[in-house]
Amino acid sequence: MAVMMQAFFWDCPKIDEQEHNWWNYVASKVEDLSKAGINALWLPPVNKAASNTSMGYDPYDYFDLGDYDQKGGTKTWYGNSEELKALIAKAHANSIGLYADMVINHNSGADEEEINGLDGQKRWTKFTPASGRFPRDWNCFHPSRYEQVMLEGENFAGFPHLCHRNPVVYTAMFDYSRMLIEELGFDGFRFDFVKGFGAWIIGIIAKYRYVKDGAEFTPYVVGEYWSGEQDIDEWLEKVNAYTDTQIAAFDFPLRYQLKKVCDEPHYDLRNLTYGGNIVMKRPMHAATFVDNHDMGADMIVNDKLLAYSFIMVHEGYPNIFWFDYYNNGLARPLTPNGIDALVQAHHKFAGGDSQVLHADPDLYIMQRIGYKSESVDQPGLVYVLNNLGDKWSGTRVKTRWPNQKFAPVAWDGHDDAHPDERITDADGNAEFPAPPRGYCIYVPV
Repeated sequence: MAVMMQAFFWDCPKIDEQEHNWWNYVASKVEDLSKAGINALWLPPVNKAASNTSMGYDPYDYFDLGDYDQKGGTKTWYGNSEELKALIAKAHANSIGLYADMVINHNSGADEEEINGLDGQKRWTKFTPASGRFPRDWNCFHPSRYEQVMLEGENFAGFPHLCHRNPVVYTAMFDYSRMLIEELGFDGFRFDFVKGFGAWIIGIIAKYRYVKDGAEFTPYVVGEYWSGEQDIDEWLEKVNAYTDTQIAAFDFPLRYQLKKVCDEPHYDLRNLTYGGNIVMKRPMHAATFVDNHDMGADMIVNDKLLAYSFIMVHEGYPNIFWFDYYNNGLARPLTPNGIDALVQAHHKFAGGDSQVLHADPDLYIMQRIGYKSESVDQPGLVYVLNNLGDKWSGTRVKTRWPNQKFAPVAWDGHDDAHPDERITDADGNAEFPAPPRGYCIYVPV
């Protein structure tokens, strides 16, 4: 599986002193990210929001990419359309795809208040965007003549909630999606706050027959359903009924398990084997992650590489957080002790099914059995996660490889010692240790 990166974090243009220049800043990192093994970048919302210093999750003009003087200035907080196009072109030239953040649940920044013709309530629902595309009035929002009560999900922060059943809204969402794929060259969508609207609109946007570079194109699609396993599972069932099982979801249940592994001393590692997450039940539909822009004060604060090591060796589509990679300094290039080494292990070795070989409260060992085809050769690996804070720990396990030498390729923990090579016996048995509060990935050589 590929590796994506969330190429932003909350207030990133301000914190990194790149206000109205973020697209150029990301573009300056593209070549290095490609060499590190990043396959796709998830970008923040590209259109003008209620302010030109907004992160974009309060959309105002879907068709202003930073080229119209409105909402405080011309550029978005990230830049303008030419800078965005240059970033996309450079990413593609370096074999990196781009995923657009789709915020289609709600709008903000309206120009006038209106009286809703159905319930008599006064709301900010009159939008006259400078692009001239997708002007809105109260009938584009709930309640609408097309749907007199809000049938589809939750409202968000009190913002006007779009009624996708209105043909004007429906058409605008298609026009916006086509612009992103066919005109700008995006390769997929990340849908924000999908619990707020009907799965059907995502399904039909995903299954539209896009044409890109002269050929029919199917985008990658992942939804943010911030909830528990059962809710996400039900949403995946519903949305994939429209799409031939095309759509993935971010694995929030796994993320909260991994936070406990990192931040709660002696969290029972057996919990990782119980299947209470998306990647265990639906590995092809799981986008795994450690932290993102929404976590705020709930971000992982201790031993975060434990979580990254887990998502990089298991199935699913792992996502790296820009803030961790750059601002937290966890990339650690040219060493075996950071995200870069984990990405390389993921690409080169993490193929085939995952099989848990041992699990107790403080030690977890699994193997990927390997996968080979005409285009892929991933020979597999053994992964060890040690929860003990004061000593190296491992145990003897039976792998699928008899008489095989293993070398450590990625590790980290509360001890700087270099792990030793391992050799299995004729039955595939060997002891595989990891550093205190650390991990180690062993691969056949």
